[in-house]
Amino acid sequence: MEDSYIERFEHGTVFVGRDATLLYQAMATKHAIDLYLKTGLKMSRVATPSRMLSGVSGLTHKKYPRGRSGLVSASADLTQWIEAMKSAIPVKEDNANGEDH
Repeated sequence: MEDSYIERFEHGTVFVGRDATLLYQAMATKHAIDLYLKTGLKMSRVATPSRMLSGVSGLTHKKYPRGRSGLVSASADLTQWIEAMKSAIPVKEDNANGEDH
């Protein structure tokens, strides 16, 4: 994780390195699961519940049952995984005048 970091700018955020990229992927997957649970809508046609569960299983190393209960469990586990990664990956804040650090 030594080469991964998150850099925040005035108009955006950059996820740099493997672990930071996995964090971004996990956050997007979490939003996709929550959207599906709340509305029944998929983020894209390839974001099926089975694929979302498979993606979460790859991060948490747990197997989730198909259906709503599996998605709810996966969402909860993903929240914990995301919070753990957020605390482990350093965050760099861009200074106000836009110059490099």
